[in-house]
Amino acid sequence: MNHTPRIRTVVSCTLLVVTLVAGATACGEPDSRQLSLKPYDAAEDISFNGPSEKEKADPDKPIEVTVKGDDARITDVTAVDTEGRHLAGELDANGKRWHSTTSLAAGTRYTVKVSTENGDGAPGSRTYAFGTASAKKFLKVSFGPQAGTYGVGQPVTAELSAPVTDKASRATVERGLQVRSTPAVTGSWYWVDAKTLHYRPKEYWPAGATIDVRSNLKGIKVTNALYGDAAKPLKLTTGDRIEAITDASEHHMTVLRNGEVINTLPVTTGKPGFDTRNGVKVVLAKEQFVRMRGESIGIAAGSSESYDLPVYWATRVTWSGEYVHAAPWSTGSQGSANVSHGCTGMSTADAEWFFETVREGDIVKVVGSDGETMTPFDNGFGDWNLSWDAWLKGSALHGGGGTPDKGTDVEAARLQPQV
Repeated sequence: MNHTPRIRTVVSCTLLVVTLVAGATACGEPDSRQLSLKPYDAAEDISFNGPSEKEKADPDKPIEVTVKGDDARITDVTAVDTEGRHLAGELDANGKRWHSTTSLAAGTRYTVKVSTENGDGAPGSRTYAFGTASAKKFLKVSFGPQAGTYGVGQPVTAELSAPVTDKASRATVERGLQVRSTPAVTGSWYWVDAKTLHYRPKEYWPAGATIDVRSNLKGIKVTNALYGDAAKPLKLTTGDRIEAITDASEHHMTVLRNGEVINTLPVTTGKPGFDTRNGVKVVLAKEQFVRMRGESIGIAAGSSESYDLPVYWATRVTWSGEYVHAAPWSTGSQGSANVSHGCTGMSTADAEWFFETVREGDIVKVVGSDGETMTPFDNGFGDWNLSWDAWLKGSALHGGGGTPDKGTDVEAARLQPQV
């Protein structure tokens, strides 16, 4: 409780008593017994508009606690549901009325604890309990990727069952979708579209991190028609920081583990007209064998650029078909010229080594190409090609200059009287 106690004075003959103020007065000691009294039952001092034990409260209707008489006042109110979430509320300046300021969660139970003080300064308390009506329509959330160990570039994804478009509702969703990492990082959600969010830190995840993802939206009103549903939590870990940096102009790939170079490989990248995309990509999948056909990237069958090849040790970095893979047919050009249709080709032995070294979520960066920059969201995980400032603009919470998530527990919405 963070307020200044009221000072009451009673003058009788020459005695001055100051209640609830520590320290001696000019003519005697204060009565400290009030400070150690067991709180009395404040039922006669306050009224509560909540339902009875057998009834269910409408989540859209605020709850209210008021003082009946002139002598008592409310000093503190906490309303907590079964998920441990505090209901935000306001207490007026004179301590006569407290009311909730946000919608109640649906399909849960609340415990409301009220602390009071009577005219003599004695503490009182009263506890109420009630349930809320269940929601009829739910917003479901599915987190990705699957639980497991990933590279430090792996974003977290959240797929919603229905579109959320207005900023206030999106802010509610972001508050309810929690990402906590050990060690802690600064991160934020980005709305890719009305049903898809990505979460990434300001920098790459630390190597050896543990990432816990969960939703606290169950029962929370998101839109006028939708309430959050329960969601399966997700736990991820990260491995070493593996970065593969391909310089297309120099025809070499440098592979680093935790900042130290572990291999340099001669490669070939996309030739003119099929230039490899610049920028940061993230390993999406690994396929020991894949059949590659020119038709998959729009090359007409039978044309001079047409191809149909068995490819081994293929590490995918875009959904449109860009890989790092074995290309034994171009070993004469690897390290000296770019002759591929956009993929990064290398010897079979080097491709197998790369395949065995990287995992999903590892970073594959291309520089020095005449190609365009990898797009952020429509062809894999190009999230890291957005600056941090640009990333924050995609958040309903932080786009207006709010504070990004620090990877620690969210502060409870407990409001106490301010007088």
